[in-house]
Amino acid sequence: MSRCILALDQGTTSSRALVVGHDGQIISVAQKEFPQHFPRPGWVEQDPQDIWNSQLAVARSALRKAKIAASEVAAIGITNQRETTIVWDRVSGEPVYNAIVWQDRRTADFCARFKTGKWAEVIKERTGLIVDPYFSGTKIAWILDNVPDARSLARQGRLAFGTVDSWLLWKFTGGEKAAQPVLKTDLTNASRTMLCDIGKEAWDAELAKALKIPMSLLPEICSSSEVYCESEKKLLGASIPIAGIAGDQHAALFGQMCFRPGMVKNTYGTGCFMLMNTGRKRYPSHNNLLSTTGWKLGKQKSEYALEGSIFIAGAVVQWLRDGLGIIKRSADVERLAAKVADHGGVYLVPAFAGLGAPHWDAYARGTIVGVTRGTTAAHLARAALDSIAYQTADVLEAMRADSGLKIASLLVDGGAAGNDLLMQFQADILGVPVVRPKVFESTGLGASYLAGLAVGFWKDIQELAGQWQIDRTFEPQLPRAEALELRAGWTKALQRAKGWEG
Repeated sequence: MSRCILALDQGTTSSRALVVGHDGQIISVAQKEFPQHFPRPGWVEQDPQDIWNSQLAVARSALRKAKIAASEVAAIGITNQRETTIVWDRVSGEPVYNAIVWQDRRTADFCARFKTGKWAEVIKERTGLIVDPYFSGTKIAWILDNVPDARSLARQGRLAFGTVDSWLLWKFTGGEKAAQPVLKTDLTNASRTMLCDIGKEAWDAELAKALKIPMSLLPEICSSSEVYCESEKKLLGASIPIAGIAGDQHAALFGQMCFRPGMVKNTYGTGCFMLMNTGRKRYPSHNNLLSTTGWKLGKQKSEYALEGSIFIAGAVVQWLRDGLGIIKRSADVERLAAKVADHGGVYLVPAFAGLGAPHWDAYARGTIVGVTRGTTAAHLARAALDSIAYQTADVLEAMRADSGLKIASLLVDGGAAGNDLLMQFQADILGVPVVRPKVFESTGLGASYLAGLAVGFWKDIQELAGQWQIDRTFEPQLPRAEALELRAGWTKALQRAKGWEG
C-alpha cells in the first residue's frame, strides 16, 4: 500500500530529500552538503557525481528515518537548482566537464556579442528570457567549444545535455547501462535554457543553430506531472515511478498553492525569487521581468508565470554579521532592528553584485544614505531589513504593470520569512496582506504534489489546496501615504546607487 511520496530537492549547495504523507505533512527530511568549486573569479562549478551521490544518499536516509520501505512509496518527485548545466557521454555515462552552475558568469562576453543584431528580441519573444550567462544555452556552447573533443563527440550524437533534473533521471534509471536510457526534462527546466520556445513547448532549432548546439544533445521535453520512468530497483530497494519534475522556484509556486492567476509567492533566501501565476495567458514583460512557464500538468494546458529575481536579500543580513560584525548570528538582526522605531532616515541599497529585477544594473553598488550623528547599529539593521521589503515591492509593482492582475496577497517562504518585523514591514510597504504558511518546505512539497497527482496519490489540486495551512497573516498597518513617502525615499537612494561603476 502506498503511504507517501519521496521528494528530491536538489539545491545549489546541498541535496535534500523529504518523505511526504497523504495529509501533506512531512514525515522525515535528510540533507547533505556537497563541495563547490571556483576555478576562476566568476566561475562556479560542481562535480556531477557529487550531486548524484549526495542526492542518492539523502533519499536513502529520509526513507530510513521515516521507517518506510521503498515499496510503500507511491512516486518520486524531483525539484532542482535551475540552469545548472551538465554534459555527459551517453556511452560511458561520464560527464565531459564539471557542472557549470547557474551563478557562473564565464559566458558574459559571449552574451554581450550575442545580444547584437536580432537575437535579443528573438530570444525574448520565443523563450521569455533575456540574453544572460544565467541561462543554460551559452554554458552548453562553452563546454562544446572548450572541452577537448566535445564538439566532435556532439556531432557524433555521443553527448547528452541536461539540467540537474535530467542528470538525476538518467542516473536513477540506470543511465548508460539501461536497456533504454532515459533522457528527459520537464517544461519548466527547458524554459530556462534559452533554447525552448515556450509557446510551442519545444526546442527551437534556430536558436540551437545560432548557439552551435546540436539538437541531438537535448532531452525530450515532458510535462511537470507524468510518469517519466521507474527508478532502478537496486538503488532504493524497489522500482518507484518518477512522476514529477519542476525547477525549484516553479515547484515552490506550486507548493504554495498559487493555482489562480494573480497569486504571487516570494522566497526569501540569500536572494529573493518572486513568481506570479498568470494562468494560461503568457504576458511578455515590458518591465524587465522574465516570462516563463509556471508548470504543466500532464496533457493540460500550461500555466505561465512572471518572475523577478533579487540578488541580495538574506545576504545583506550575512553582511551585517560577517562584514560589519554588528550581530553575531543572523537571527539576531530582528532583535537589534526592533530597538528603534523606524529606520531613522537611513536607506541601505544592497547592490553588492549590482541590481537584479526590475532594474538590471550590473554597475550599481551598495550604498547607504541618510546617515547622521544619531545613526546607530540598530538603524543600519532596520535599513537592511527594509531594503529586502523595498526590493520586493519594486518587483511586485512591475508584475502588476505587466499583467494588469489584481494582487490580493503575497505568499512567502524561505528563511527570512520567519522574521516577523520584516514581514510586517513588507505588508506595510506593499499595502497587501503577507501570508506565511505553517510549512516552509514549499519547494519539496511542490515536487511531491506534482508526482502524487500523476499517479493518483492525490485526486486533484482542490484536494491539495485543502491541506495548505496559514501560520500567520500580516495585515498592512501603515497609512498608505506614509508607505508611499518611504518608497519615494527608497527610489532616491536607488538613484544614488545606480551606475556607480559605469
